[in-house]
Amino acid sequence: MGLKPAEAQLKSPDEFLGYALGSKFTPHYKVLEYFKYLGSANKNIKIQKYGTTYEGRELLVAVISAKENMDNLDLIRRQNLSLSNAEKPLIKGKQPAILWLSYNVHGNEASSTETALKMLFTLAEAKSIGIQNWLKNTVVIIDPCLNPDGRERYLNFFGSNMGIQPNPNPMAREHIEPWPGGRSNHYYFDLNRDWAWQSQIETQQRLDLYQDWMPEVHVDFHEQSYNEPYYFAPAAEPIHQDISPWQRSFQITVGKNNAKYFDQNGWQYFTKEQFDLLYPSYGDTYPLYNGAIGMTYEQGGIGAGLAVATIDGDTLTLKDRIAHHFTTGMATLETVSNHADQLIEEFRKYFEKGVLDPPGAYKSFVIKSQNAYRLHKLAGLLKKNHIQFAYGLDKEVTGYSYESGKMERFKVDRNDLIINLNQARAVLANVLMEPQTAVTDSNTYDITAWALPYAYGLPAFATTEAIKGLYPLPEEKQEVFPAVVKPYAWIFPWSGLPDAQILMELQKENIKVRIAEEPFMMAGRKFGLGSLLVYRTENERVIPTLTAKIAAIERKTKKAFYPAVSGFVDKGKDFGSSAYRILTVPKVAIVAGPESSSQSVGEVWHFMEQELNYPVSLIALRNIDNLNLNKINVLILPDGTYPVETMDKLEDWIKIGGKVILLEDAVQSVTDSKIFEVKKKDEMKEEELLVNPALYANRNAIDLSDAIPGAIFKLHLDAGHPLSTGLGAYYYALKTDNHVYAPLNRGWNVGLLKPDSYVAGVAGKKVVKTLSSGMTLGVQSLGKGTIVYIGTNVLFRSFWENGKQLFLNALFLVD
Repeated sequence: MGLKPAEAQLKSPDEFLGYALGSKFTPHYKVLEYFKYLGSANKNIKIQKYGTTYEGRELLVAVISAKENMDNLDLIRRQNLSLSNAEKPLIKGKQPAILWLSYNVHGNEASSTETALKMLFTLAEAKSIGIQNWLKNTVVIIDPCLNPDGRERYLNFFGSNMGIQPNPNPMAREHIEPWPGGRSNHYYFDLNRDWAWQSQIETQQRLDLYQDWMPEVHVDFHEQSYNEPYYFAPAAEPIHQDISPWQRSFQITVGKNNAKYFDQNGWQYFTKEQFDLLYPSYGDTYPLYNGAIGMTYEQGGIGAGLAVATIDGDTLTLKDRIAHHFTTGMATLETVSNHADQLIEEFRKYFEKGVLDPPGAYKSFVIKSQNAYRLHKLAGLLKKNHIQFAYGLDKEVTGYSYESGKMERFKVDRNDLIINLNQARAVLANVLMEPQTAVTDSNTYDITAWALPYAYGLPAFATTEAIKGLYPLPEEKQEVFPAVVKPYAWIFPWSGLPDAQILMELQKENIKVRIAEEPFMMAGRKFGLGSLLVYRTENERVIPTLTAKIAAIERKTKKAFYPAVSGFVDKGKDFGSSAYRILTVPKVAIVAGPESSSQSVGEVWHFMEQELNYPVSLIALRNIDNLNLNKINVLILPDGTYPVETMDKLEDWIKIGGKVILLEDAVQSVTDSKIFEVKKKDEMKEEELLVNPALYANRNAIDLSDAIPGAIFKLHLDAGHPLSTGLGAYYYALKTDNHVYAPLNRGWNVGLLKPDSYVAGVAGKKVVKTLSSGMTLGVQSLGKGTIVYIGTNVLFRSFWENGKQLFLNALFLVD
């Protein structure tokens, strides 16, 4: 078959780039240039920019199909969306399936983007009758690089460390990345664990486009250890029970076709191992919970550079890795094309079933409006995921209480949020809300508990009765306070990030803010522990325009402060009491370096900059013995392993007023220190240890009694301590380790584990026993300074919303 003139003129990647694909890594700007070149040279390609990264790099996709599909592309897209919304189709007749190929979500898995160049060129040329026919049945969307910031970090490292020729010796420095590595994005987030939470700008922008298309098939291209053979679907157990039989069987269909081509080439591969389908925020599970066939493909290659000697004695090259990824991409396209009609029909039925027969034991979820801000944040997450909800119902119902674990009678209030599962996105809603996820195999790849009521710290109920909210929006009551010309003090609550932003505005203006360390009542109004106060007289001495500044902050933040006419209270301590101390203005530094978990550093950094909009300095561990209290008075040590002798150097700085916040294993690092009071809890007695001999055949399961891939435990709080402000009697902690500490002898044990603490997720018997007692949250005074122990990840992947309240308390309220 002869080629059309336009097709004959297309430049291959080799011709356009000026080097053979796979002989070097292609920088992001050249990837963009080539995609745009093909888009301008071929009418069957549409290039669509969908956003930019934190570092300003462009994000785009290429959409390619047969001419007749491209001529009707928007109609095809809208027709596909009608299926995902369980609506009547816009048109009758044949509909192409949508195949979305995502490359390089992890920046240092760098062969993926190179493959995308070859993939788009091959489809643009469409030399064979087979490819031409495949494109008639399929619209292909290619995202060449989901994480260009991380990829460029890796490419810069590799380019500056490689010699004249690639060195295949695994010990060569070009194969060993320095901290933090190129896997993550700018804020060191793993974008492949952010699909459902959409905390990162790259994910938010990509998911907006994804939701505009809702593909039938999504493939996420990855790399794993360079000593591993290729992995493709079908996936390993555990597989979530809501993944349909059709989705499972089609993974096998795709896998068999991939295997056919790998067999022909004699390439090694494996399936049904290691990569499971449970955690809802992956590039395979999130599409699966949205009606698609989601799959992960893993090529050996992390750290391989351009060439590396493997443990089997072979040399794995970048060209090899491209060839393998290209082969599965094309084989998958073939499979999708051959089953396009069935894919479309099953896709339609998936969402129709959600409306008519939703999954799970419960039909509705009610989230109580105990904390308006966190409920608002939860509503925002549901909207991002196109999950429908409403508010309020004048009715008493019976439901499973997330807090007590029992069926209880409760009243639905006006501002309670109600999710009725009879909706198109029923599966995703059920997966995100179910109190306990059924896990068939505890040898899972990620956390096993994420129920949103626990993550957001909100009381909730799951009902077997299908109920619907009556109102599209919550009722907002703007409280109007009496006008007071010269109040004794202005008072505002502390219940979430908006209140922290008010505090920040006040402190920027050098206004002194006090905290009520005990509840009080005045003029018939209750004010809780943690209420914040601005005394007029003490501030007007240095800020004569105080009243005007307060009014301006009220307008800016759209919050009214309560004007107290007197310092005399009806119940509690009067305002002259020491129960109202002045809050210190935090000057914050985060230790960032090889001793720290990059993920933990990124979670704190991202929260401070992107959510709180608060200035922060990232410093090296070696500089902490030179801290100047006038410049840094709060030091955050993220999860990591820190030398105790280095930590002991903080003693003088803490004693004169410094505050140290230790997160996760940073607490472990100081258990042998003389200045830090925290100690490890005693280990189990020898006679309690398991004595059954291990069998080699069970080698992958022998540690399951110690397993805790991510489970939820309830911490009993000292509700009177500032660290607990706004959290209530309990804090639901996501535990990914079994670390727990002996109660402090000199200090405050703010969060304790007790025998009833285990709530949800996979946790081995030994772990549950270990975590049945001990301290996880604690505060210690040292001289004029403070040490805060937080033995759990309170900012986990930026979706553990309740933990943000705890972190704000540690940052602003604890002295």
